[in-house]
Amino acid sequence: MALLNGVEFSTQELLDAQAHVWNQIYVFMNSMSLKCAIQLGIPDIIHKFGKPMTLSQLVDALPINKQKADSVHRLMRVLVHSKFFVKVNIVDGDSKNEGYWLTPASHLLLRDEPMSMAPLALAMLDPILIDPWHHVSEWFQNESSSAFVTKHGMTFWEYAGIEPKWNQLFNDAMARDAQFFVSVGIKECKQVFEGLNSMVDVGGGTGTTAKAIADTFPGMKCTVLDLPHVVDGLQGTENVTYIGGDMFKFIPPADAILLKLVLHGWSDEECVKLLEKCKESITPSKGKVGKVIIVDIVVGDNKEDHKATETQLVLDMLMMANVPGKERTEEDWAKLFFAAGFTSYKITTFGLKSVIEVFP
Repeated sequence: MALLNGVEFSTQELLDAQAHVWNQIYVFMNSMSLKCAIQLGIPDIIHKFGKPMTLSQLVDALPINKQKADSVHRLMRVLVHSKFFVKVNIVDGDSKNEGYWLTPASHLLLRDEPMSMAPLALAMLDPILIDPWHHVSEWFQNESSSAFVTKHGMTFWEYAGIEPKWNQLFNDAMARDAQFFVSVGIKECKQVFEGLNSMVDVGGGTGTTAKAIADTFPGMKCTVLDLPHVVDGLQGTENVTYIGGDMFKFIPPADAILLKLVLHGWSDEECVKLLEKCKESITPSKGKVGKVIIVDIVVGDNKEDHKATETQLVLDMLMMANVPGKERTEEDWAKLFFAAGFTSYKITTFGLKSVIEVFP
């Protein structure tokens, strides 16, 4: 037993407490190790090889200074522990070796995979988004709307408007995330889009989601509304058109308005204003009642899954640091809907996200 500030703890309790503090201090190194693996192209190298690779084979294939080859196994060791790779036995005649192979998670990091999360990882771990974290305590004490503004002197969206490389990186990340929703979410929530003749994807980026929905439902006309610098130069199709504009000022009329990962980036007041604009755009015509379709996180909808809840809470901190937004509980969402004049809603959960149908 030992005393800590006058409170008695067992030796094991103190050792566990120390381990917990250490883990939280150093856990960012898991993210940085993952970033390094993506930048070096390790998932793609193993995938291209077509079978498990020994350490020496991986070292030979990597674009690195070979004098640092001894450190590759240290990088791979932490990535195996994080379940991005697995070690398997390789039997070649009488020789036996160990090799590295892909997991479902590393398949999601392949560059040519349409659902690849590699661009998202590189965007979220870029200094542009990491640096504001060094200013969060300062943000708590100043008048800035976010730690991002404290660090960069402008909002996230203003920064994207003047930095083409960052704008491209972020849009690519969002497009890949949209592809994941297209491949998984639309199949799981197909009924949400059935029967609609028109839809506006507000903040729809480069149109990945709108194109997929239009392909799945050929009779639907889809419009992508986003900032001019996002949609500039994008070519529409027969069923998909692009409009550059301010969603807080005008949203084209349609049967449904789609807000995919939009509202979590804004304050409650701004969300209510945007939802009111959406409500105006889906005003019933010819007896048909429109709806708003929100794809976002509902915090606490995976109460039995500690890891999922932890991820949702971490994403809420991401919103706090970089934009004046937040992740919301069902109660939080309901307050926004009713404040904007809507009367009912329905939530369908898939993984970390949910699809919320909101009705006037």
